Amino acid sequence: MTGWKGALCGGLAGLGLSAAVVAADFPPVDLARAEEINMGRCFLCHGAEGESSTALYPRLAGQHYQYIAKQLADFKSGKRKSDTMVNMSAELTEDEMLALGVYFEQKPTRPQEVKDGELAAVGQFIFRRGNEYAGVAACATCHGEKGLGTSQLPRLAGQVPQYTESQLRSFNKRERTNDNAIMHSIASKLSELEIKAVALYISSLN
Repeated sequence: MTGWKGALCGGLAGLGLSAAVVAADFPPVDLARAEEINMGRCFLCHGAEGESSTALYPRLAGQHYQYIAKQLADFKSGKRKSDTMVNMSAELTEDEMLALGVYFEQKPTRPQEVKDGELAAVGQFIFRRGNEYAGVAACATCHGEKGLGTSQLPRLAGQVPQYTESQLRSFNKRERTNDNAIMHSIASKLSELEIKAVALYISSLN
């Protein structure tokens, strides 16, 4: 793998095509095109560095590129509902979706400051241990002890708490129309306090 990647990097550099990225953990994509798309449409909600421009929208920085590409494809197909994102993804190609995923995954991440330590402590308990009395599984079981997720499951660490809250409520009400089966069974058993607590704790992870 190192040989062909090295040759490709050298060839691109010789042609002046620095837009393509080739790294050990990422597929070769056109980062210049991804940046163009981001600055043309994504940054208004998600921020120039994927840091989220407001509390309403998710942070994309550090999110797994496979997950971002899948969500964009789901928006485009209508599998995941959102008037805004359906429109934003309508003309994206598979290559562009993949490029955007790689672009945002490489952006720096940072935890959010938590001002309510007691509420965050409740969230930590739910995240790590769940709630056996309500049948709630620990978030860490799927998303990892540090909330870093996998290529198939989203990174939660550092996510905007209000966005995490809104998604848990959407799963509970089945308004989130993709990735719903497992998450509905969990979200439907969370109390409002637990939703706020776990979302706050998640935001403090990095």
